[in-house]
Amino acid sequence: MDTVTAQLVFGIFVIVVAVVLIYWINRRRFYRRNAAGVEMFSGYTKAISVRFLERIGKLFAYALIILGVVCIWTYSQMKKDKQEVKTEQPAQR
Repeated sequence: MDTVTAQLVFGIFVIVVAVVLIYWINRRRFYRRNAAGVEMFSGYTKAISVRFLERIGKLFAYALIILGVVCIWTYSQMKKDKQEVKTEQPAQR
Protein backbone atom coordinates (compact mmCIF):
# COMPACT_ATOMS: atom_id res chain seq x y z
CA MET A 1 0.00 0.00 0.00
CA ASP A 2 1.50 3.33 -1.00
CA THR A 3 1.56 6.42 1.19
CA VAL A 4 -1.30 8.10 -0.66
CA THR A 5 -3.70 5.23 0.05
CA ALA A 6 -2.40 4.91 3.61
CA GLN A 7 -3.28 8.55 4.17
CA LEU A 8 -6.87 7.91 3.10
CA VAL A 9 -7.14 4.86 5.36
CA PHE A 10 -5.65 6.80 8.28
CA GLY A 11 -8.07 9.69 7.75
CA ILE A 12 -11.10 7.41 7.70
CA PHE A 13 -9.85 5.47 10.73
CA VAL A 14 -9.28 8.66 12.74
CA ILE A 15 -12.76 9.96 11.94
CA VAL A 16 -14.37 6.65 12.95
CA VAL A 17 -12.44 6.62 16.25
CA ALA A 18 -13.52 10.20 16.97
CA VAL A 19 -17.20 9.49 16.26
CA VAL A 20 -17.09 6.40 18.51
CA LEU A 21 -15.46 8.46 21.28
CA ILE A 22 -18.15 11.16 21.07
CA TYR A 23 -20.87 8.48 21.05
CA TRP A 24 -19.35 6.75 24.10
CA ILE A 25 -19.10 10.01 26.07
CA ASN A 26 -22.70 11.00 25.25
CA ARG A 27 -23.96 7.50 26.11
CA ARG A 28 -22.25 7.60 29.52
CA ARG A 29 -23.75 11.03 30.16
CA PHE A 30 -27.21 9.79 29.16
CA TYR A 31 -27.14 6.79 31.49
CA ARG A 32 -25.99 8.93 34.45
CA ARG A 33 -29.27 10.83 34.41
CA ASN A 34 -32.14 9.96 36.72
CA ALA A 35 -35.90 10.18 36.05
CA ALA A 36 -35.86 13.95 36.57
CA GLY A 37 -33.06 14.39 34.03
CA VAL A 38 -30.38 15.32 36.56
CA GLU A 39 -26.93 13.76 36.36
CA MET A 40 -26.13 11.72 39.46
CA PHE A 41 -22.62 11.41 40.91
CA SER A 42 -21.39 9.77 44.09
CA GLY A 43 -19.50 12.88 45.16
CA TYR A 44 -18.53 16.41 44.24
CA THR A 45 -14.96 15.52 43.29
CA LYS A 46 -16.11 12.77 40.98
CA ALA A 47 -18.63 15.11 39.33
CA ILE A 48 -15.98 17.75 38.64
CA SER A 49 -13.36 15.29 37.42
CA VAL A 50 -15.74 13.32 35.17
CA ARG A 51 -17.13 16.46 33.56
CA PHE A 52 -13.62 17.81 33.02
CA LEU A 53 -12.39 14.55 31.46
CA GLU A 54 -15.46 14.33 29.24
CA ARG A 55 -14.90 17.88 28.04
CA ILE A 56 -11.24 17.11 27.26
CA GLY A 57 -12.29 13.88 25.54
CA LYS A 58 -14.77 15.69 23.31
CA LEU A 59 -12.21 18.35 22.38
CA PHE A 60 -9.76 15.57 21.53
CA ALA A 61 -12.42 13.86 19.40
CA TYR A 62 -13.17 17.08 17.52
CA ALA A 63 -9.44 17.55 16.89
CA LEU A 64 -9.30 13.99 15.54
CA ILE A 65 -12.19 14.74 13.18
CA ILE A 66 -10.37 17.81 11.88
CA LEU A 67 -7.19 15.74 11.44
CA GLY A 68 -9.13 13.07 9.55
CA VAL A 69 -10.74 15.62 7.24
CA VAL A 70 -7.35 17.21 6.53
CA CYS A 71 -5.87 13.77 5.73
CA ILE A 72 -8.71 12.97 3.34
CA TRP A 73 -8.44 16.41 1.71
CA THR A 74 -4.68 15.94 1.29
CA TYR A 75 -5.32 12.52 -0.23
CA SER A 76 -7.70 14.03 -2.79
CA GLN A 77 -5.18 16.77 -3.66
CA MET A 78 -2.37 14.24 -4.11
CA LYS A 79 -4.61 12.04 -6.25
CA LYS A 80 -5.54 15.02 -8.43
CA ASP A 81 -1.87 16.02 -8.81
CA LYS A 82 -0.94 12.48 -9.87
CA GLN A 83 -3.63 12.49 -12.56
CA GLU A 84 -2.49 15.89 -13.87
CA VAL A 85 1.11 14.67 -14.16
CA LYS A 86 0.01 11.64 -16.18
CA THR A 87 -2.01 13.76 -18.63
CA GLU A 88 0.67 16.44 -19.11
CA GLN A 89 3.40 14.13 -20.41
CA PRO A 90 4.46 15.00 -23.98
CA ALA A 91 3.89 12.50 -26.77
CA GLN A 92 6.99 10.51 -27.69
CA ARG A 93 8.09 10.24 -31.33
